[in-house]
Amino acid sequence: MEHTPERPLRVAILISGRGSNMQALAQAVAAEALPVDICTVVSNRADAAGLAWARGQGLPAVALAHRDYPSREAFDAALQAHLDALAPDYILLAGFMRVLGADFVQHFAGRIINIHPSLLPAFPGLHTHQQALAQGVQWHGCTVHFITPVLDHGPIIAQGVVPVRHDDTPDALAARLLPMEHQVFVQTLRWLAQGRVRLLADGRVRVADAPQRAWLGATFFES
Repeated sequence: MEHTPERPLRVAILISGRGSNMQALAQAVAAEALPVDICTVVSNRADAAGLAWARGQGLPAVALAHRDYPSREAFDAALQAHLDALAPDYILLAGFMRVLGADFVQHFAGRIINIHPSLLPAFPGLHTHQQALAQGVQWHGCTVHFITPVLDHGPIIAQGVVPVRHDDTPDALAARLLPMEHQVFVQTLRWLAQGRVRLLADGRVRVADAPQRAWLGATFFES
């Protein structure tokens, strides 16, 4: 897919809470005049604080509360119908705390991108900061990746790394990682808007003219 200012990239952003990554993405689009159209912000929780923020920025934001549906499949079908009507190029999961079913993932194959707060494939699932501290790792981070039907699995687009301190708590580590999450996700959106991201047949990702796809603090190092 090729995208230009005349044909902006259409993205849907899915959240479950305050949506700090969604906010970082939206602020980058506005500040940098990126050729991106955020066609919808969706939350599976009607009380998600991120919805109010998005509406305050003039973004179309809707709640599809998963508890209003009789089954996981029914929720997925409603979400799929909403997204199909808007035809986004990519669906960005920005703190979306709901596992999507295999049929949904296959329907949007190669178009759903997630940010996960660990250096995948390490520490999938929940409580990643606690997992990292329990294992005594010296480095922790975040991963932006295409999703597959396997939870927290899929081709890696970019990663960010932060050091683990001897006196870290899960909350302190999470707070240190959050700005890195914003940096990596925003850079990924820039690459997508520039049409530089390619999902290869062998399951890897290539980003044109970007051999460095990992960050250590504010410094690139070879991926």
